[in-house]
Amino acid sequence: MKTRKWIALLPALLLTFSGFSCKAREEAIAYPVTEKVDVVDDYFGTKVADPYRWLEDDKAEKVKAWVEAQNKVTFGYLEKIPFRQAIRKRLTEIYNYPRYSAPVRAGEYYFFSKNDGLQNQSVIYIQKGLEGEPKVFLDPNTLSPDGTTRANLVGFSHDNRYTAYARSEGGSDWQEIRVMEIETGRELDDRIQWVKFSGAAWHGNGFYYSGFDRPEEGKELTATNEYQKIFYHQLGTPQSQDKLIYEDREHPRRYHSVDITDDQRYLFLSVSEGTHGNELYFKDLQAKKADWVPLQVGFEHNTDVVTNLEDKLILVTDKGAPRKKVVLVEAKKPSPENWITLVPEKAEAIRSASVVGGKMFVSYLKDASTHVFQYDLSGNPEKEIELPALGSAFGFSGKKEDKFLFYTFTSFTYPPTIYKYDIASGKSEVFRKTEVKFNPEDFEAKQVFYPSKDGTRIPMFIVHKKGLRLDGKRPTYLYGYGGFNSSLTPNFDVSRIVLLENDGVYAMANLRGGGEYGEEWHRAGMLQNKQNVFDDFIAAAEYLIREKYTSADKLAIAGGSNGGLLVGACMTQRPDLFKVALPAVGVMDMLRFHKFTVGWGWVVEYGSSDNEEQFRYLYAYSPLHNIKDGVSYPATLVTTADHDDRVVPAHSFKFIATLQEKHRGKSPVLIRIDTKSGHGASSVTKAIEQLTDIWSFTFKNLGVKVAY
Repeated sequence: MKTRKWIALLPALLLTFSGFSCKAREEAIAYPVTEKVDVVDDYFGTKVADPYRWLEDDKAEKVKAWVEAQNKVTFGYLEKIPFRQAIRKRLTEIYNYPRYSAPVRAGEYYFFSKNDGLQNQSVIYIQKGLEGEPKVFLDPNTLSPDGTTRANLVGFSHDNRYTAYARSEGGSDWQEIRVMEIETGRELDDRIQWVKFSGAAWHGNGFYYSGFDRPEEGKELTATNEYQKIFYHQLGTPQSQDKLIYEDREHPRRYHSVDITDDQRYLFLSVSEGTHGNELYFKDLQAKKADWVPLQVGFEHNTDVVTNLEDKLILVTDKGAPRKKVVLVEAKKPSPENWITLVPEKAEAIRSASVVGGKMFVSYLKDASTHVFQYDLSGNPEKEIELPALGSAFGFSGKKEDKFLFYTFTSFTYPPTIYKYDIASGKSEVFRKTEVKFNPEDFEAKQVFYPSKDGTRIPMFIVHKKGLRLDGKRPTYLYGYGGFNSSLTPNFDVSRIVLLENDGVYAMANLRGGGEYGEEWHRAGMLQNKQNVFDDFIAAAEYLIREKYTSADKLAIAGGSNGGLLVGACMTQRPDLFKVALPAVGVMDMLRFHKFTVGWGWVVEYGSSDNEEQFRYLYAYSPLHNIKDGVSYPATLVTTADHDDRVVPAHSFKFIATLQEKHRGKSPVLIRIDTKSGHGASSVTKAIEQLTDIWSFTFKNLGVKVAY
């Protein structure tokens, strides 16, 4: 189990016409005229103009008209690309393969999801035992005509009679929790609304969850989300009667999440001021009038609950161990000075820990690849799980009484494969293999290390066709993230095949700010150290050019969310180094990000313009505020969506408006604004449409001779 179920908000796109004549532009693009307003903010004596502030109100009619005008120009450009339909056809073909999740047990039933290939949403199946016939339990594709309603299971009742599931509309982070009876598939009348980043922690005839107050009508996707509270919902009762379990009226901008041990004895409360650091409390539900007992106070460290062994708790923490360790805590002596180390910190960073079948499984990252070890419950190492290659493995979850578990392994050229692991024998066997419509053996992946600006050694994965001639002319797509302690590990993405088949190179850099080497690596790329992340990415590009993979005229950079910020910062700092820039749903306005929805949760990662010292370094790299007049920027396709309520579209709107105003090169600078989609594509159809346009734009501007 994990105490915190909310995800790091990863951190999940008319202006004044430039004044250039159409003849000066290769594509003769006439950008929409964008009104400018006289808005100036004073930050500690520094006057900062914000002429496109009005674009923050995405519900305003004139903003809707601006969006329509921008999309008209963008799609007019994309529709003229001759190979666009061929790329769509190839993407549709390679996307059309069955995709499964690993089974999850609830009593005598197993649940798993499956997408036949082109279904907009994966279907949730149920079967009795592993040999039973799978039957549809919940098909999200039937919940909306266009397939943009998503649904996933978020918790099983202790008696395995019910499961809660969360559904969201059009890509929004807002969820509604509903309940289904497992045996019959009948949906109950219970409806829990205005939920974000929450599971359902079942206890008795109901469950605990995290909820917000209903936002002001019309501002559901932009208003600041504050005062997240913990409630208990009793089945069969209206949400208005849910019992308030915990709230903090003095600190409106904190996350609160709960979880419960499998034996229903201990309830845990995790409190965080953002995406890094948490306080942790627990309550013994067997005791009468039990109070919350602190396990960890303050927000300097990250501690999560693994499970309990009767009255002892197992935690994974970075307190006193930047690369994390596993500790045992007696519930009656919970203070950190009494914690007993079960699995000490190693050179490699711990990614996760779980207890299944009387054994403990700890997953580590070694140079961004997964290594998993099995321990006994006293912390004695027993064996390393043999994985098929260097790559990523995840899963290793289940019940204490289980005899086996499932995990999934994948890598750049290794499609996701589900393995069944026998705990007693320590042997893995393939449970379900993915069949894709291309030959992975045609490609190779390798890892290199390169020096950043300050000499720090940075790892990077590179993928391309076997035997590809490296002559400095290969179209190359460099991807990065670098933030929120999030690790980029080898993974399979079918959409990359379009690049690789066209003699392209895919590169993924493991930048500081991530979690690949633990908390020290993370801190080296956050707050006042954020420039290190951009330096690492720029150095990755320089390495690829130096080693003859590509050239500045053949290099595209891409990233989403915090990675969109990465692309925005790097293209404004080194516009000469890249031919194409693809910032997706990026955090572009570093002075105002904390004023929308859950943006306040990123202050612990970035800092805040409300603080003078932090304002100085935010202003120094904020993509929006570092676009310079008269500079030739890379060909840019900004992507965003109308239902992105994590990184609101205003970031992308203001960025492209400023870029179109000041850019003086021939390269197109466009924005693609999707509808009924959010921080990521809300359906397979929308994913294929978006990827078609991204690859078409990229290939055209890199001068790729498309093979289709």
